[in-house]
Amino acid sequence: MLSGIPVPIITIGLLVASNLFMTFAWYGHLRFPHVPLITVIFISWGIAFFEYILQVPANRIGYTHFNGAELKTIQEVISLTVFLIFSVVYLNEPLKWNYLVGFALIVMAVFFIFKKW
Repeated sequence: MLSGIPVPIITIGLLVASNLFMTFAWYGHLRFPHVPLITVIFISWGIAFFEYILQVPANRIGYTHFNGAELKTIQEVISLTVFLIFSVVYLNEPLKWNYLVGFALIVMAVFFIFKKW
């Protein structure tokens, strides 16, 4: 089915999609503080189910090309990127300079993890 698509593209695409679900499962309810906690817990579980449907194959497929540390690094960068956009667009939170500096430091970590020494 996906035989012609390079593994990194499949892996990153699935991780982006899974992180969209994860971010909404974990943080989407923050705009609805009046909804009972037990309700948002069950709704979040339902959303997280779809995250796992995408995350598990992403890691399984990605592990044929990346090692575990590389997969986790890719996932963290995607997670932070998705959350950065989510917090500004969905939660209407300001983007502060120190967030960007912190993210730049994480990008430096990516360099060190993926560099072939």
